[in-house]
Amino acid sequence: MAAAAFAFYPHFSPRNPVARSKSRRTPIPFPGHRASYVGGRCTDIRAKCALQTGRFSFDVASEMQLKARGFMGMRKTKLVCTIGPACCSEEQLERLAMEGMNIARLNMCHSTREWHRNAIQAIRRLNEEKGFCISVMIDTAGSDFPMLDHGSASSIKTEDGSLWLFTTQKLEGYPFTIQVSAEGFSEGILVGDELVIDGGMATFEVVEKIENDLHCRCTNPGLLLPQAKLSFWRNGKLVTWNTTLHALKAKDWKDIDFGIAEGVDFISISFVNDASDIKHLKSYLSSRSVEFTGVLAKIESLKSLEHLQDIIEASDGIIIARGDLGVQVSLEEIPAIQLRITQLCRQLNKPVIVASQLLESMVEYPIPTRAEVADVSEGVRQYADGLMLSGESAIGLFAEKALSVMKITSEQMELSSRRELCQSFIHQPLLAESSVGKIAEQICKSAVEMANNLGVDAIFVYTKRGQMASLLSRNRPNPPIFAFTDDAGARKAMTLLWGVFPLETHFSDDMESNFEEITRLLKVRGCLKLGDLILVVCDSDVGGFDVLPLFQSIQIRAIV
Repeated sequence: MAAAAFAFYPHFSPRNPVARSKSRRTPIPFPGHRASYVGGRCTDIRAKCALQTGRFSFDVASEMQLKARGFMGMRKTKLVCTIGPACCSEEQLERLAMEGMNIARLNMCHSTREWHRNAIQAIRRLNEEKGFCISVMIDTAGSDFPMLDHGSASSIKTEDGSLWLFTTQKLEGYPFTIQVSAEGFSEGILVGDELVIDGGMATFEVVEKIENDLHCRCTNPGLLLPQAKLSFWRNGKLVTWNTTLHALKAKDWKDIDFGIAEGVDFISISFVNDASDIKHLKSYLSSRSVEFTGVLAKIESLKSLEHLQDIIEASDGIIIARGDLGVQVSLEEIPAIQLRITQLCRQLNKPVIVASQLLESMVEYPIPTRAEVADVSEGVRQYADGLMLSGESAIGLFAEKALSVMKITSEQMELSSRRELCQSFIHQPLLAESSVGKIAEQICKSAVEMANNLGVDAIFVYTKRGQMASLLSRNRPNPPIFAFTDDAGARKAMTLLWGVFPLETHFSDDMESNFEEITRLLKVRGCLKLGDLILVVCDSDVGGFDVLPLFQSIQIRAIV
């Protein structure tokens, strides 16, 4: 095994990694197992499963992608699927996992805790028995927007000029009557105010108010979906009664306790108002000795935008919930808000997920609109860490196909960005306060620049908690990042990081032995070949090394 240690020199000649000639790897069957291959692809699910040699675990789908497409063909954008009735069987979940699902989201607004427990256990079995590495996220309900019940299981159409009654009373059998879920929904509402359904699916003008009931005339006909959300606007501004929504209710705390008991990997909080909501939950998790459960903040209200930087800094990641956000801000503002959030998350080194209506038409139709494909591509182009399917996977008729569309679109956009040298260079201030932390940030920044200039095939990082992997990911390198950890919780936490492929393995105190053993295992599995160039970075808390000398060099290894 040849090895050379390089300090970082900025005069290295740029080299286009896409232009490098890469031979298509033929998968090698595991020792003692006869596997069949068609067109270079394994047709035996047992042979696809990751080989458990000691504690060496490689996600099945990622391993297959590496063998089929090579290092530069590995998708770096992570895919989140909301689990629901359309995809909750073990067979359906396995197909989603094979298609590239990285994180399974469970919306605690729907179904029972027993249903969610069964889904979590099914995902855990896939991880343990089939060799996947799928993280589980639960999404708390938070305070709800007032929602509509028009008594129909499907959407109903409104007509221009038609008169409707909005009330909290349950009046079954009355036409043009909508029941609203929130008591006091009409408090402070005036005649002449505009009532907006789902951010613009249909609009009404309030023509009469009798106690808590509102009589409204349809001014912009459209569809009223089941459980649609409403808001009120006056003179082009949102009426302030629904701008302050509480992040965590009594039910949410019970759901959080459920998530802790089930060992979920992420908890996302809805309707976060400020950083105190995040800090409160983190303090609670700490009191329960929960170490690797990440807290994600959903940005979906005006209040969250007002305190955006504080929320990002306090959280472990962000979800841009464009659907509910679009109820509180004008639709025209959403693209600029999304770009602002994704860039700020990059600067602050926090993962960000773009969510809501990415492929909404695929709830009912087998192909997306061209605009939806462009929307997915824009999220990838902005270097979001993840993209999320909601109704498309939970209740859609084409859940697996929707995931496939998102995966293929992501891969194509990533390839295009590399070819066009569209790497998004944004100012990234030093975040660490200690000298060791600052050195780590600079080393990772230099390592990524070196990896891009030299055209290395992959970056290997040895990490206990995932911090160095996160810093490398922040710089969005061309080659994939393989993060080796000996902690299962840290491995699951890294599934959300852009371009990071976490593997669990055992560490010794000898880093040279660690590298040799890992490369041996990867070569046996057909994941490495002669001549592959690997850049190696190591966390300060791996192997018991003294911190500063470790950070003074970056190793480049050629596989021999």
